[in-house]
Amino acid sequence: MFKIASTNFSHEGTIPTRHTCEGEDVSPALSWFSPPVQTKTYALIVDDPDAPDPAKPQRTYVHWVLYNIPMEAEGLVEGVITAQLPSGTREGLNDWSRTGYGGPCPPIGRHRYFFKFYALNAVLPDLGNPSKGKLLEAMQGHIVGEATLIGTYQKNSSTEK
Repeated sequence: MFKIASTNFSHEGTIPTRHTCEGEDVSPALSWFSPPVQTKTYALIVDDPDAPDPAKPQRTYVHWVLYNIPMEAEGLVEGVITAQLPSGTREGLNDWSRTGYGGPCPPIGRHRYFFKFYALNAVLPDLGNPSKGKLLEAMQGHIVGEATLIGTYQKNSSTEK
């Protein structure tokens, strides 16, 4: 079964502060297992469907977009930067209008963060730095597997205003 996991937090567990705006804001380590045989590349979208308030969510906030991760790759190291991404990997824009990882920074309450990992049967064309929506559009008809890792985070009460 296709699966994505992290050594930094368990599925539905708390994301450590190190990976948030209250810490070093570095990406967690990720690894994946048992991709479908048709897999040629992977894509990763990390988003928060609870923004801005889990009691009254209004939008899904995008934290990280990657695509064309080569099928030979088995994971991403903790704190990965552009130069360390597997060869061929392309980056999209998060909702801060920049590439790269942007960690949890919820204004109120405990939010859920979905690390959605897609197995694709194709290498996608160069999309520039696509938004989540543009990447999902380009992936249509090419998704052969999907795995999700969910982490949660709530700011420390001492830092809430």
